[in-house]
Amino acid sequence: MNKQALAERAAQIIEREDHASRWLGMKLEEVRPGYARLTMQVTENMVNGQKVCHGGLIFSLADSAFGFACNSHNQHALAASCSIDFLAPAALGDELTAEANESAHAGRTRIYDVRVTNQDAALIAVFRGKSATVKGVWVE
Repeated sequence: MNKQALAERAAQIIEREDHASRWLGMKLEEVRPGYARLTMQVTENMVNGQKVCHGGLIFSLADSAFGFACNSHNQHALAASCSIDFLAPAALGDELTAEANESAHAGRTRIYDVRVTNQDAALIAVFRGKSATVKGVWVE
């Protein structure tokens, strides 16, 4: 099985078991080794008292994209640290897209940068995550 096929198969397994992302309405649009793109529509249950998307839910979208990307090498990987910078609010009805790209790799550690944009390609947030590989693979 080539690297792309392994990334896709690992993503299928993760997606099947990822109840949190599914509950939030996230959809995996694309996965490649070191890359993942997810979308999520901002619903009424996601807006806060200021009528904008709760930052924690934007973080969740970015974190899920990071999770799919860092596990796309068919090696179990967990977040070691992450941070987010919010640049613009997301409104009710917005279609958010999180694109995670691997930017560095050394030993068991990989760094991913995630950009969250809306349907107009406006930048909503930037997220950086550091993953660490642990024992186990998704596909034998």
